[in-house]
Amino acid sequence: MSAPERNEASTRDEAPWRRLSRRMLLVHPVQETIRNIPALAGLLIAGFSQGEQGGRLWGLAGLALTLVLGTLRWFTTTYRVTPQYVQVRKGLLRRQVLTAPRDRIRTVDATSHMLHRLLGLARVEIGTGRTDTKRGGALRLDALRADEVARLREELLHRPPADSTSAEGSQGPLPAGGPDGRDGTGGREGGTREVPRLRRVAVETELAALHPAWIRYGPFTMSGLITAGVLAGFLSRIAGEGNVDLLQVGPVRQVVDRLGQEALWAQVTAVVAVLAVFVAVASTLGYVLAFWRFRLTRTAGGTLHVTRGLVTTRATTLEERRLRGIEVSEPLPLRVAGGARLIAVATGLRVGRGAQRGGSMLLPPAPRAEAVAVAGRVIGTAGPLTAELTPHGPAALRRRFTRALAVCLPVTAALAALWEWDGWPAWGWQLALLGTVATVPLAADRYRALGHALTPGHLVTRWGTLVRRRVALDLDGVIGWNIRRSFFQRRAGLATLTATTAAGRQGYGVWDVELGEALRLADQGIPGLLTPFLQKAATAPGGAEAASPPARR
Repeated sequence: MSAPERNEASTRDEAPWRRLSRRMLLVHPVQETIRNIPALAGLLIAGFSQGEQGGRLWGLAGLALTLVLGTLRWFTTTYRVTPQYVQVRKGLLRRQVLTAPRDRIRTVDATSHMLHRLLGLARVEIGTGRTDTKRGGALRLDALRADEVARLREELLHRPPADSTSAEGSQGPLPAGGPDGRDGTGGREGGTREVPRLRRVAVETELAALHPAWIRYGPFTMSGLITAGVLAGFLSRIAGEGNVDLLQVGPVRQVVDRLGQEALWAQVTAVVAVLAVFVAVASTLGYVLAFWRFRLTRTAGGTLHVTRGLVTTRATTLEERRLRGIEVSEPLPLRVAGGARLIAVATGLRVGRGAQRGGSMLLPPAPRAEAVAVAGRVIGTAGPLTAELTPHGPAALRRRFTRALAVCLPVTAALAALWEWDGWPAWGWQLALLGTVATVPLAADRYRALGHALTPGHLVTRWGTLVRRRVALDLDGVIGWNIRRSFFQRRAGLATLTATTAAGRQGYGVWDVELGEALRLADQGIPGLLTPFLQKAATAPGGAEAASPPARR
């Protein structure tokens, strides 16, 4: 082993293991108790089957065991930060050591629930491109003191210039034991030797902050639908477990009897109105809880920092060098209200779990003009968000209507035939006919959403109706092109060009564009990358079905 390798191994091995804050001894038992309420209830019921005294003993034994397990979490969890790795060691019977290379760290999330906030603590989740994709695999530190979280975030992500740092004591890299040489709580709990402390002056530029007027977009997020579904499922389960007929409960019975006296259209209208009011109120409340005190800032170290939350606060830090583009997302209800939200296209962020949970949300639902302005501040130019897009032509329009009507019309015709010849109820084909009529404006809107453009440094593509997305993808982040043509696309002379990237959704498509235009976009987007394939694609029988150039880097 060479001398540098020995020195590196020595530094890694000598980095001290640190414990979480002692205040977590007040949090972990409470968390374990809440998590095990069903099991404790089962023990209590089993004990009472043996008498009242047995019930008390079983309940107390289960509660004591839960509190002990919660306390052991603090004693069995340690972590350390070395110049190369962040490691977390946890578990009693099943010992685990989770390791994340520091050069793979993409985000640092800090979340504080109510109990954490009362004790001045925060739960830290260190996100990497690999650990985030595995359930339970991300590095979590539950929990550190709030001031220690800020120092740990700066140590792992920030790259401040020389004029933005100053030191008290000796200059040099942060000690392996932590940003200030102390234990994981910012104090002397771990018994480590205090070393000269490095102070960094973080310079932040505010890019966006929540305006109270934005709360009016809360009802259009439709997040209250989830709340309504959860509440309905909870009440149904409670009624089923208790063998209770909700329709026989006094107030419910009165409402049902009153509705039964009205016409069918009046009943439907009343139910829809009540549900709409509930969803609007729940969505607005959820907006306030999730995004109150929202603030997006850029630090001198080259990171974007998002803080938000009323009861539960969350702070997410993202390295700008991981940013590969920006997405303006407009769900249909929000688009009708003139709003939009902003999402980062970056490597290492969780995908498939929603922008909000994945930490990629850069702006909550807000006026669309504000979303475009903030996007311009984030990527340095608003050109890709305001550039005029090239429409996709009449062939794409016909394809949208064909796909919409190819299913609805046959279903409507079949239900109408069954009503005429087999006595099926008339409302079946009538509803199907209404659905068929509704698909016509949706198909037209889907076509209007299609568009693309090439601006200096960015590929811009737009698509979608239920959720309209406009993505400005940095061409430096494109690692290859895919051109796909289905049987029906070939007959229409169309293709779908997908720019593959390591960020976000891993691929962003220009849908149903003419084949020649797809090839032109790919060739002009990254000149020379597709040249060896152009002649082959143009001379292949029936056109090119796929062209996948090698990775760019």
